[in-house]
Amino acid sequence: MLFRVDHSSPLPLGDQIAASVRGAIADGSVGEGERLPPAREVAQSLGVNMHTVLRGYQRLREEGLIELRRGRGAVVTAGSSSGRARLTTLAGRLVADARALGLSDEDVLALVRTALTAGG
Repeated sequence: MLFRVDHSSPLPLGDQIAASVRGAIADGSVGEGERLPPAREVAQSLGVNMHTVLRGYQRLREEGLIELRRGRGAVVTAGSSSGRARLTTLAGRLVADARALGLSDEDVLALVRTALTAGG
C-alpha cells in the first residue's frame, strides 16, 4: 500500500494518511480483512512521528473503516465499503475546497443541506 503526505499541505498529516487508506479502499487495492502496515513502518517510510500515523488510523477506526486490535494491528473491516470510503474522500475534498475559498463550516453545511433538499 502506498502512503503519501504533502508536508506543505494545510491538511494535517494524520488526515492525509487516513485519506491514503480511504483511497486504497475506494479503488479496491485494499480489501476487507487486509492488514495495514504497522504504524511504526509507515512513520519511518514517511518521515513522520508514529503518533501521527496512529491519529490517521484512529480517524479511520472512528469512521468504521478499520479495526485496531492489540497484537493484530489495523485491519480493514467487513463494514468498510468502497462506496463509503469514496464518499468520505469526496467529503474531505469538499471541505478542503471550501476552506480554500474561505467558506465557513456553516456555509458548507448550508450547501449540503441545499443539495439534500434539492434531491441531488
